[in-house]
Amino acid sequence: MPRLVMKFGGTSVANMDRIRNVARHVARERKAGFDVAVVVSAMSGRTNELVGLCQDAAKLYDPREYDAVVSSGEQVTAGLLAAVLQGNGLPARSWQGWQVPIVTSNAHGSARILDIDGTALLEGFAKGEIAVIAGFQGVDPATRRVTTLGRGGSDTSAVAIAAAIKADRCDIYTDVDGVYTTDPRIVPKARRLDRIAFEEMLEMASLGAKVLQVRSVELAMTHKVKTFVRSSFDDPEFPQPGTLMCDEEDIVEQQVVTGIAFSKDEAQITLKQVADHPGVAAAIFMPLAEANINVDMIIQVASEDSVTTDMTFTVPGAEFERTKAILLKAQPQIGFASLHGASDVVKVSAIGVGMRSHAGVAARAFKALAEKGINIRAITTSEIKFSVLIEAAYTELAVRTLHSLYGLDKG
Repeated sequence: MPRLVMKFGGTSVANMDRIRNVARHVARERKAGFDVAVVVSAMSGRTNELVGLCQDAAKLYDPREYDAVVSSGEQVTAGLLAAVLQGNGLPARSWQGWQVPIVTSNAHGSARILDIDGTALLEGFAKGEIAVIAGFQGVDPATRRVTTLGRGGSDTSAVAIAAAIKADRCDIYTDVDGVYTTDPRIVPKARRLDRIAFEEMLEMASLGAKVLQVRSVELAMTHKVKTFVRSSFDDPEFPQPGTLMCDEEDIVEQQVVTGIAFSKDEAQITLKQVADHPGVAAAIFMPLAEANINVDMIIQVASEDSVTTDMTFTVPGAEFERTKAILLKAQPQIGFASLHGASDVVKVSAIGVGMRSHAGVAARAFKALAEKGINIRAITTSEIKFSVLIEAAYTELAVRTLHSLYGLDKG
C-alpha cells in the first residue's frame, strides 16, 4: 500500500473537538488506501505552559529535565488521537520518539535528527495499524534521555519520518490552506500558490514566513520528499489540495518572483571608524559567533583615507542588547570609534527561482521603493532572492508595493 505521513500542528489539535476532526482527516486517507503515520504537536498553548513550569521550578534548570517536561505535551496529543481513532473502529497506537526510535544528537532543546529506524512502524502497517507519533522529540542513544528538536520541531519530525519510511508524500496540516505569495493580513490580494520550489520555500521560511520550520524544508529538499501544506480546518470530506513543495523542474511555468516575505525580528548595528586592517572583520564577528549570535546583512564602507571603515550588519532583534554589550567589551581589540544601533527596522525580501534568468529584478524594486519615499538601509542578494532593510514603519507599504510590482496581485 502507498504510505502517507500527516502532520497536525497545535491549533489543529487544540481541544477534543479538533482532535476528532483530525481523526476524520486520517480516516479519509486510510479509506483511500494509504498506510498512515500521523505526527502531532502539543495542544495549542500547552508547550508554553510547560516551559513556564520549568522556569518556575528553577532559574537554572537542567536542559535534560526541561526536555522531559516539554516533550510530554506531544505525548498527550498522540495518546488522545490514538484513542479517538480506536473509538472510531480504526486500529491505531501511539508512539513516543524513543519508541520509534528517532535518534538525535544530545543538544537538549535543539537536538538534530541523526537517524530514524522505521522498521517498527512498517511492521505496524503490515498489521493494518495507524501510527500516531509524538512530534518534536527523539532520544539521545548514549544517555537514553528524551531530547526535543526546538520550536516547530514537529514539522521536522514529520518530514524525517516520511523520508525514513519512503512515504509517497508528507502532508503538513496547519491553520492556513497553503503557502501564499505574502501575508494575506497585509495584502488581501495575496494568492495561494499551487506549487513552490524547495529552494523558494527554504528562503521564505528563513526570511520570515511562518508556514514551515526551516529544518523541515531542508530535509524535504535533501530527501526529495513531496510535501503538501494543507488546512486541517477544511471539511474532511471535501479537502482542498493546498500547496505542493517540490523540485523546481516539477513547476511548469515559473514566475520571476514567487513571494514576498518580511521579518520584524531584526536589529541594525553600525560600528563607526573601524581600523581598516587585516583581521578586523574576524575581531568583530568571532565573539558574536562564539556567543551563538547569527549575523545576517553585512555592509562595509571604506573611507577615502583607507585608514578606517564603517561596518553595518544585522542581528536578531532578541540579541540586540547582548550584541552591543559584547562589542563594547571588545572595543579595545576591534578599535572602533563609536557604536550605533536601531531596533525599529524590518527586513523585506523577494524570492523566486525565476531571478536566475532575469536581469534587473532587484533594480526595479529599489526604484519602486524610492518612489514611495522608502529609504533602504542595507541590501543583500543571492541567486534567487534579495532583501532590503528598511524602517519598520514602512513595512506594509513596502510589502504591498513589491507584491504589486511583480504582478503577484493578479490571478
